[in-house]
Amino acid sequence: MKEIQGEEASQTQPNSDNGVVQEVMKLQSVQHLLEPVLEPLIRRVVKEEVEVALRKHLNNMKRNGGKDVNSTSRSLQLQFLNNLSLPVFTGTRIEAEECSAIKVAIVDSLTGQIVSSGLESSAKVEVVVLEGDFDGDERDNWTLEEFKNNIVREREGKKLLLAGDAFLTLTGGIGLVGEISFSDNSSWTRSRRFRLGARVVDGSDGTRVREAKTESFIVRDHRGELYKKHHPPSLSDEVWRLEKIGKDGAFHKRLSRENINCVKDFLTMLFIDPPRLRHILGTGMSAKMWEVTVEHARTCVLDKRMHLYCPPGSQQKSGVVFNIVGQVMGLLSECQYNTIDKLSETEKIEAQNLVISALQQWEEVVSFDDEASLTSSVKREISNGTKYLASQKIGGFDYAQPSASSPDIISTIYSVGGLSGLDDYALHGYVQALSYPGQVTNSLICDTDITQTFCDEDHLRYFDSDLQPQSLGLESQADLQTAVEGFLLQRTVAVQAQRRWTKVFSVLKWFSIKRRVKEKFRGLQI
Repeated sequence: MKEIQGEEASQTQPNSDNGVVQEVMKLQSVQHLLEPVLEPLIRRVVKEEVEVALRKHLNNMKRNGGKDVNSTSRSLQLQFLNNLSLPVFTGTRIEAEECSAIKVAIVDSLTGQIVSSGLESSAKVEVVVLEGDFDGDERDNWTLEEFKNNIVREREGKKLLLAGDAFLTLTGGIGLVGEISFSDNSSWTRSRRFRLGARVVDGSDGTRVREAKTESFIVRDHRGELYKKHHPPSLSDEVWRLEKIGKDGAFHKRLSRENINCVKDFLTMLFIDPPRLRHILGTGMSAKMWEVTVEHARTCVLDKRMHLYCPPGSQQKSGVVFNIVGQVMGLLSECQYNTIDKLSETEKIEAQNLVISALQQWEEVVSFDDEASLTSSVKREISNGTKYLASQKIGGFDYAQPSASSPDIISTIYSVGGLSGLDDYALHGYVQALSYPGQVTNSLICDTDITQTFCDEDHLRYFDSDLQPQSLGLESQADLQTAVEGFLLQRTVAVQAQRRWTKVFSVLKWFSIKRRVKEKFRGLQI
């Protein structure tokens, strides 16, 4: 058996060796046949892939503003220096914020500095319209071809999309865009929005200057400008400029019937009587619409002027402080100013009622430049030992509080109090005495200079010679002068000052009549 198996194995071995040789020979034959075909094909594919990779690399170098094939020393770009004023309407000049001209500058992208010298600083720039969705790559970079492909042209049969002077020349690296405007809206473009772009057309000496672009924006037809809302609104704006209130609409007509014609009227009613304002607008205005309208109105920028109203009888010891639209800012209590956040609910209600009275009696309101001037006036008056606040002429409100020592008051007392018995010389003397150089013009405070003017011996001679200190319960002439000084030093309100002056002149009148009666009696005796 072993011999038979050995013979079979020896016969199988040559057969397997022959198979391997045949396979090798077949492979060699195939290689000789395919090599002339495959080698050129492989070389061509590799070459194409390398070229594509190299082209991408060069484009990335250009986008990144680095050194290109020609090796430049700087990387320059145009840049819009200010934002556009929105919204934009057809036929209306395109401006920057605060109604200023649009500024374009050429800057060094590596340093961010404006290039103010060299050939590029006086380059000629063109302003173009771009697609609103033109963003560049993830780094906000783009090629010149990509920029050109996103320029928007006018529609067929339409005027030039960008009307006006679209070219400008940089001076010192900065240029101002002239009067340009859109002749068509942006609703027909793929993004329904536009951008402004700027590119150098002359003066770059072949150096690539990256173009500039603004943020995207919507361009509306001009007829929409007549009804646009203002953000923020101003006090003088018509009330329909507020959100949710259409011009000549139902809400507008309701407000007009109640003499609420401007934003100031709306805000005043909002702070004085909000339930009434809500009732005027009616149920047609939903709660959500009401919130939107009120929120828009509250964004109105108010001036810093403050107004103080002290009700009659308070002797200006207490009053309410409010702004131009009747919003309570604080309370003045015993010459102490407390802001609104420090008031109780009861005090807030009281303050609101005082504001209503103030608006009905505006001639009694005193105005201040701002809260600081109000508080400083209060502190100054407290330190002077008085409860009076100087009035001011601010804005359009001319409220001048009369001085207690004003000759006008003296003249009024003279005419009303019946002091015609005094001779003209005596009256002239008193008026001249009151017209001293240091007279206070904007305060109700009797200054101590009055005492120095009135109480010298030259002015005391106007009292009748029969007026002796003993008749008034005084011991000497010095006591009489001290009494007069004490009287004049008393600081009181205008009404009290006027009442005291009336008493003084009544006494003088009595002594004048007494003197004249004596003179006539003596004449009869002679």
